Amino acid sequence: MRHLKTTKHLSRTKSHRKALTANLSAALFTKKRIVTTLAKAKYCRPRAERFITCAKKETLAARRHVLRYIPRKDVVKLLFDEIAPAYKERPGGYTRIIKLGHREGDAAPMAILELVGFEEIALKEKMKREQAKKDKKEEQDKKKLLPTKK
Repeated sequence: MRHLKTTKHLSRTKSHRKALTANLSAALFTKKRIVTTLAKAKYCRPRAERFITCAKKETLAARRHVLRYIPRKDVVKLLFDEIAPAYKERPGGYTRIIKLGHREGDAAPMAILELVGFEEIALKEKMKREQAKKDKKEEQDKKKLLPTKK
């Protein structure tokens, strides 16, 4: 029987859940905002907040502890150098989950998982990506309109 076993399994093995946590946390720390399913967001949120709390200690042991779970040094450096100092005075509640509705293909409930206080940065990065995509499309359209020489 499953008495008092409260871990959400997400229909994955332990190693798959560990990799999922590492990847979602790394994406959250680099992009400051991610869109994922509600179940994954709820699963990742306490772990990501624990990483931030650990990063606030700014010790070598804390850095190594986070590296055990997120094996990307560039992400851990970003976490310790940019994200943790921003939350130095905050006692908790570093992330926010915003429900979006249901995904079109399989009706899975979707949500945004974002870092509190980094909303402007996430929106600016999104606008840059959209502008770059728009510029690329305009460039491709120009190439199509130019007459080709034979």
